[in-house]
Amino acid sequence: MRRRAQAACVPASAAAPVGSPHWSQYGADRAEAVAGVSDAFTHVEYGPMADQPLPVSPGTHAELVHVVTDADTAAALGSGDLPVLGTPRLLALAEAATVRALDGLLPDGRTSVGTRVALEHLLAAPVGGTVTVRAEVVYVDGRLVRFSVIAEDAARRLLGQGEVTRVIVDRERFMARVPAADA
Repeated sequence: MRRRAQAACVPASAAAPVGSPHWSQYGADRAEAVAGVSDAFTHVEYGPMADQPLPVSPGTHAELVHVVTDADTAAALGSGDLPVLGTPRLLALAEAATVRALDGLLPDGRTSVGTRVALEHLLAAPVGGTVTVRAEVVYVDGRLVRFSVIAEDAARRLLGQGEVTRVIVDRERFMARVPAADA
């Protein structure tokens, strides 16, 4: 037996219930789109993961430090033509920091998958520049874990900020639901 997880319909900006003033900005179409996301992470599992509280709480955090290379640039990644840190790489670094924050905390057979990202890339970082990305858990609801992420340069100027949502899944069950290539 499965039941829909209420958290699947919570907007990332707040834990606002459906129908609240904060929810209305997303509209009915958004609610339908979120409600229709794959079964792989919108249902609460009753089985191996049931009644297992996550050892993750607000305040759990991690950071990573990265030196920008030519391969990280907007020109190399196809997201622009300038030799500065590309937004796709900043996004990848933000997600990597969230994964690092959960590293070693999840039970065997569990992993996390990214389900939603909101990211502002505010300042360019040159090749050779150091970028520090910090991810901190700000909200946990069942298997849903929401992170605040910030990226700064060596002078502690804000390069980017945003929010990443991950959901804890059973690794085998998740992979069993992935369609075969070219199916």
